[in-house]
Amino acid sequence: MKLLHADIVYAEDREHLAVHPDSYIAVEDGIVKGIWRKIPEKFRGIPVTDYGDSVLIPAFSDLHVHAPQYLNRGLEMDLLLEDWLNQCTFPMEVQFADPEFAKLVYDAFLDDMIANGTMHACVYGTIHSEATGYLLESMDRRGMRGFVGKINMDRNAREDLLEAPVTAIRETEAFLERYGNNRYTRPILTPRFAPTCTPELIAGIGKLGKKYRVGVQTHLVESRWEAEQARILYPECSCDTEIYERAGLLDNGPVIGGHFIFPSEDDIRILQKHGGYAVQCPDSTISIIAGIMQTGALLDRGVKVGFGSDISAGHHIGVYTQAARSVQLSKLKQFYEPDGNRKISFTEAFWMATKQSGDLFGGTGSLEPGSVFDALVIDGLSDAARKLTPEQTVERFCYIGTKENIRARYMNGELLER
Repeated sequence: MKLLHADIVYAEDREHLAVHPDSYIAVEDGIVKGIWRKIPEKFRGIPVTDYGDSVLIPAFSDLHVHAPQYLNRGLEMDLLLEDWLNQCTFPMEVQFADPEFAKLVYDAFLDDMIANGTMHACVYGTIHSEATGYLLESMDRRGMRGFVGKINMDRNAREDLLEAPVTAIRETEAFLERYGNNRYTRPILTPRFAPTCTPELIAGIGKLGKKYRVGVQTHLVESRWEAEQARILYPECSCDTEIYERAGLLDNGPVIGGHFIFPSEDDIRILQKHGGYAVQCPDSTISIIAGIMQTGALLDRGVKVGFGSDISAGHHIGVYTQAARSVQLSKLKQFYEPDGNRKISFTEAFWMATKQSGDLFGGTGSLEPGSVFDALVIDGLSDAARKLTPEQTVERFCYIGTKENIRARYMNGELLER
C-alpha cells in the first residue's frame, strides 16, 4: 500500500474536472483504492509520500505517433506533406533496416516519451520486423501499455519501403505470433493508408485480423487527396473507412483512425459503428496544412476522439501540448467555418488526452478508484504574485509547461527514476 499527499485533479467526465485539494490517495498493487481529505483510520501508520501543494494528475496517452521519425522532430517544418514524406520521412525509415540504429533511436524515443508524461501509446514502426519488434518489446519491458504496428505498404512509396503482399502478410503473421501474448504492449495491424496498399494486401491482413483477433491503426481521411485516392483505387467503397470494414479489419480489436480531418458521413457512421477512435494531431495539422478536425462536432455526435503527437509531422512529443493546441484549433474552426462547428473547452481537451484515450488501454487515464495508477506530479507553475488553483495549474502546464515541471512519474503504481 502507498499513500500520497497532493492536490489531485483528473477528468471526471467530458464536462467536469474532479478536484481534490490537499488530499490523500491510496494505491495498492498499482490500482487506486480511494481519495480522502483525511487519512482513513485503517491506513494510519502507513508512510505518506508528501508532495505538498504540487498537483497529481493522470499520465497522458498518445494515439498516433511514428517512432522512427523521432530524429526528424522539429526539422524541415517548412515543407508540405508530399515533399516532407519524400525528403524526410521515407529516407529516415529506410535506415531502420539496421537493427542497431533502430535500438539507438527507439530507446531515446521511449525515454523522451516517458519524460514528457506519456505512458500509453499507439505507435507506428516501419516495415522492418526486427526493428519494430525491438520497439514493442522495449515498451513492454518498461510497463507501457500500448500497441505497436509493423507497417504494411506495397505501392505508392519508394521501392525499398515496399513489400510484396505475400511477403508482407507472412512477416506480419510472424510478428503477431511472436508478440501477441505480451503483458503490456501488443501488436496492432498497420496498413499505412489506403493509397499505399493494394486490395490483395488489405484482404490478407484482414484475414490476419480475424485469425488473431487483433485491431488496426491507419491514417484515415487525413487529406482531401487521400480521400479521393481511396475512392479511385477502391471504387466499390463509398469512403476510406469502408475499405477496412469490407476487409473485416474493424471487428477484432481497437480501431484507431489517425487524423480523420475530412470524413464523409459514411466515414463517421462506420467509425462509430465499430467504436473506433478518431485521433487529432494538432501540431501535425499546422505543419503540413492538411486541415482542422471538426473536434467539437465529432464529440457531440458521440465519436471517440483522442490526441496524437504525430512525431515528427508534429514537433513536440508531449501530448499535454496537443490538448492546448486542440482548444486553439477548435476556436479557429468555429471562427472560419461556423456552421456545425464549435470550440471545445479545456476540460474536454484534458479529458480526451487522459480518460477518453486511457480507456483504450484498460482503465488508465484517471485517478478514480479502480484506475491503474499511471500518474504525474506537476509543480513550478505558479507566480510569486499569483498562486494558481489546482485546475489552473493543470491548464497552464498544458499551455506553457515542460517536462521540467513534472516532479515525479508513476507507472503501474511504481515511482520511476528520473
